[in-house]
Amino acid sequence: MPLVLSMNAGPKNAGGIAALLVDIGGVLLTNGWDHASRALAAKTFALSPEEFEGRHRLVFPLHEVGKFTLDEYLSQTVFYEKRRFTREQFREFMFAQSRPYPEMIALVRRLKARYGVKVAVVSNEGRELTLHRIRRFKLGEFVDFFVSSCFVHLRKPDPDLYKLALDLAQTPARRTAYIENTALFVEAAEACGMRGILHTAYQSTRHQLAALGLGLAGYEGTALPRSA
Repeated sequence: MPLVLSMNAGPKNAGGIAALLVDIGGVLLTNGWDHASRALAAKTFALSPEEFEGRHRLVFPLHEVGKFTLDEYLSQTVFYEKRRFTREQFREFMFAQSRPYPEMIALVRRLKARYGVKVAVVSNEGRELTLHRIRRFKLGEFVDFFVSSCFVHLRKPDPDLYKLALDLAQTPARRTAYIENTALFVEAAEACGMRGILHTAYQSTRHQLAALGLGLAGYEGTALPRSA
């Protein structure tokens, strides 16, 4: 997946925010492959939860930075012995865990439409799941570029990942807002000079964005397509 640089958006808000960087898991969508999903997988496919989780912890960091494909990850964590189910069945289960947060997707869409801010996704995820989520939930319709760990071989909270996102956006850190549901990752973005927003709920994030000059009070905008 190429990283696409958008150069035609500009700030149109009182706070001067020109770019909006957003996490995927926990903000726009549910987490892709978190502990709860893995526990459910262990129960569904009759895996040893302890062994599966132990193997996952050793292998997943390499998968997230693009050094292990999903098949290689599954070979190390699940299919190191014969199973009664197929790789495709397990992959389908993994992908099915993703659900959208429609209010947050609509919020980001409307902010882009009203203010012309650049929108980028900054996430820690494996390639196959990332591509599935981008396509399944039509994130490319409103996201200008994706800085995913699997594409750039860096993981949050590495400062180089945030600096890369700023370089691609060609926006000063002080005019960039970053929405994330993990406090440590927000702190890392703030250390790079960005305006951090710790996402806990739709309304609180909307209020924090409004305080930065990205308000939507009284703005209806045009009808936006709903996520699948």
